[in-house]
Amino acid sequence: MKKFVEHQGIVAPLDRANVDTDMIIPKQFLKSIKRSGFGPNLFDELRYLDEGQPDQDCSGRPLNPDFVLNQARYQGTSILLARANFGCGSSREHAPWALEDFGIRAILAPSFADIFFNNSFKNGLLPIILTEAEIDQLFREVEAVPGYQLTIDLRNQAVIKPDGSRLPFEIDEFRKHCLLNGLDDIGLTLEHAQAIREYEAQRQQTAPWLFSN
Repeated sequence: MKKFVEHQGIVAPLDRANVDTDMIIPKQFLKSIKRSGFGPNLFDELRYLDEGQPDQDCSGRPLNPDFVLNQARYQGTSILLARANFGCGSSREHAPWALEDFGIRAILAPSFADIFFNNSFKNGLLPIILTEAEIDQLFREVEAVPGYQLTIDLRNQAVIKPDGSRLPFEIDEFRKHCLLNGLDDIGLTLEHAQAIREYEAQRQQTAPWLFSN
């Protein structure tokens, strides 16, 4: 998992509430348990003018010019600005996989669905909860300034605006530790690899019948 310490990036505004996981990555594309390869189908129904099919090459599909991520000013977006209850719907972990594969590193919203919120941290994606007023102001600023960028300082828990003002945010200390060090569930387990090896060696001595062929 990628470490997240400080990130600066272009912000794209997705001005709709209750964006569910089927909108983030439609069900017909959930044909792999790999974490990569889902980016081309992120927001598929919104990004394209045709109906996407599994295994279809997205490069020749007609783009929807009205969708924010297709507009020239938001190319290279890595921070998504969203409305309330982002990530609602099913519990599919493919949703944060698709966002991360597209290049999104952080999402700013006034609220998130619980399962999506938890899955995001496990996949190196930082969901940040700000107040409704702060989100409203960011929407106004992003839409007024092409190429609008924010800096996210995870260590100091602040979103830094172009004028230098800071929007503090809360994050659980354990989740913060995992993101700062790039630790997913496997990485956390491997931190105890030596202790696991020692335990297995001890068990082979005390209960050898468990290891017999």
